[in-house]
Amino acid sequence: MLTTKMIGQKMAEARKKVNMSQTQLAQQLFISAQAVGKWERGESMPDITTFNRLAELLGVDLNYFSDNFPSTAAEKATPVVSERPAAGSSSGKQDKKLSRNMSRGNWVDADFSGLKDLHENFSSSNMQKCLFIGSDLSGLLLKGNNVDSCDFSRSDLSQSHIQSSNLANNSFKDCLLKETEFSSSHLMNCNFSGTDLSGTTFKSGGFQSNPVTEAIWHRTAFMRMYLADIIFTGTLEDCSFEGCDFKKVTFENATLMNTFFKDNDLKRVRFVNCQADNITYAFLKSGKADMSGITLLL
Repeated sequence: MLTTKMIGQKMAEARKKVNMSQTQLAQQLFISAQAVGKWERGESMPDITTFNRLAELLGVDLNYFSDNFPSTAAEKATPVVSERPAAGSSSGKQDKKLSRNMSRGNWVDADFSGLKDLHENFSSSNMQKCLFIGSDLSGLLLKGNNVDSCDFSRSDLSQSHIQSSNLANNSFKDCLLKETEFSSSHLMNCNFSGTDLSGTTFKSGGFQSNPVTEAIWHRTAFMRMYLADIIFTGTLEDCSFEGCDFKKVTFENATLMNTFFKDNDLKRVRFVNCQADNITYAFLKSGKADMSGITLLL
């Protein structure tokens, strides 16, 4: 039976075969290099979720870490996997479409402006101070990402899925985020000014200190979200807030139409010079909101 020390040795062997340092592996797992060192010395073990991710990064099957599996680590995948025939080739075959797989990367100060068709190929990455200005990123999947101080201004991220990710200090100014879903993700100090959030869903995460001036709120849904230090302005139509926790949230000079509030404590939400239609007014009143700053639409 394998001991923790033997499993640690197998980790180290697989890591070295894919030419990855302990620091690089730690960055892609969002842990410290010291933790990786402890694993490889057999002083501790990752949990089962981390083992799955570790096997993926090292190019091995989970059984590699058992005592009855003889295989060795696979070669590390490179970010760009497709090739084009050389110019003048007589093969007669059509050029292959370039495929960029940028998952599991550590990207810092990189300019990706104008990128297209990434879709599922940017997950489990650490991205800091990167530029994605004017990119077509519709249908993008970000899963388990750390995105900090990146600029997505004027990009199309419609119908994207942002899952279990941390997003801080990023600019989504004037972006299209139509029908995009943020789930189990935390967004802090991100600029959503001028962003089209039609059909966007935020659920089971945090939305804090994000500027949202002149954002488009239509069919936007917040479900089981922590909302803090946010000022909603403009028109909110067919939107919903369900099971949310509010802290320092203000609706100011806002018009609320057919907007649904359920299972929220609205006592700490401020309404300043707002208007609401009959049904929204009823939702707010039943949620014990301070109605002094709200008038009924005629």
